[in-house]
Amino acid sequence: MGKGAPVEIWVGTRKGAFRFRSRSRDRKKWELDEPAFAGQEVHHVAQDPRDPARVYAAVGTAWFGSHLHISEDGGRTWRQSGEGLSAAGLPPDADGKPAALKRIWHIAPGAADDPGGVWLGGDPGVLFRSTDKGASWTLVEGLSLHPSREKFWFAGAGGLMVHSIQPLGKGRIVVGISAAGAFRSGDLGKTWEPHNLGVLADFAPVPFPEVGQCVHKLLAHPKHPSDLYQQNHCGVYKGKFGGRKWTDISEGLPGRFGFALAVPGGEDETIFTLPVKSPMERYVPEGKLRVARSRDAGRTWELTGKGLPQENAFDLVVREAMTSDPLSPAGVYFGTQNGAVYYTRNAGDSWHLLADHLPPVYSVTFATGV
Repeated sequence: MGKGAPVEIWVGTRKGAFRFRSRSRDRKKWELDEPAFAGQEVHHVAQDPRDPARVYAAVGTAWFGSHLHISEDGGRTWRQSGEGLSAAGLPPDADGKPAALKRIWHIAPGAADDPGGVWLGGDPGVLFRSTDKGASWTLVEGLSLHPSREKFWFAGAGGLMVHSIQPLGKGRIVVGISAAGAFRSGDLGKTWEPHNLGVLADFAPVPFPEVGQCVHKLLAHPKHPSDLYQQNHCGVYKGKFGGRKWTDISEGLPGRFGFALAVPGGEDETIFTLPVKSPMERYVPEGKLRVARSRDAGRTWELTGKGLPQENAFDLVVREAMTSDPLSPAGVYFGTQNGAVYYTRNAGDSWHLLADHLPPVYSVTFATGV
């Protein structure tokens, strides 16, 4: 990002998308815009780094379903798009009804060497690809109809969803599916293979299956895209795109369960996650809102909480509701189901309240101001 470019944070909520802007790289003062899509659910907002004025938003309502919206002026105006976004061709649902696109979960502009490419993941376990910047879409059948689907994919508490789409360049892409696991492709999505060796599924009859894990969030390092990290239902792991298996890096955390993850581009081995007490008790441990930080790629962890509520805090941060910026020291941002947004501008040494009393937060994403 340019030295004078503002820092923007898009917060998708149950009742609209809120944009926060800091005009200084010190990120001390912030401005808040009127919400976009007021009253509607906004599940994800994604800026295209190849064309920063282009922004995508996944918007939905219980009455009118899920829709994709595109802005070409940095989020000031929007138009609906989505030709081809249909679950036609997928197996029928459990009741025998035709499959339908229930929700768009994640939008990912393609890599720099994929001009026009955009990826979109949703429920029921679908991945779409556009080659014309989102004007039209095609179902990625190699993943959406993967041979493992019938026996080993299943809906979790949030549904059956493709999320955490990470285009890495040179045709490489990796995604997370809840619940099925991580899958990778080296040919722009034509063929796919599971990438789950070494990842625990303690809820399954076989504890380390080839397919059947529940990835909660998966990220590639922005500067080292072959380096992968995931917060899983059953722990935190690191791996390589071309590697054989994942390494469990959960030791030192107060629990293995969680949803959120951040991997700042401005630091080589710093990662953040937000531990949750348990799959049944989905709030932070001990009533203390703390962010776990590792400065050595998961070999050791420390809990950071200066500036965060340290008593009577029973918050939950969901999978898309944490992000980081590319600056150094790193900025990290997350939002809670209680409608609060917190951030750090010094890589977790201290935290600040960015907003409270928002609707429940679904996603938090970084953007460069235009």
